[in-house]
Amino acid sequence: MDLRDFLSIPYLLEAEAVETEPGKWLVRLAYPELPGCSAEGAVVEDTLKELERRRIEMIVDLVEAGTAPPVPRKPLAAADPLWTARDLGLSGRVAALLAGAPR
Repeated sequence: MDLRDFLSIPYLLEAEAVETEPGKWLVRLAYPELPGCSAEGAVVEDTLKELERRRIEMIVDLVEAGTAPPVPRKPLAAADPLWTARDLGLSGRVAALLAGAPR
């Protein structure tokens, strides 16, 4: 598997709303199959984008270190991780790695 394949793996998403104090809520999102990959925020959409940034950065870091990320299921054939990385405003490093990876 290459980086594009690893970034196309669908991970289980956990979500919960947490009342931090009376009347104040935030959302906690996590990919439990990627230990430590989680995000919190007041707006679901923003928190999901942050979680996706963390997922991509975590997987890229693991691959660059020579460690395969968890592969709980097959990559999605229709996924476009390069588009996702650019949409999330990730560093040029991630886009460059994906652009250079074979399809």
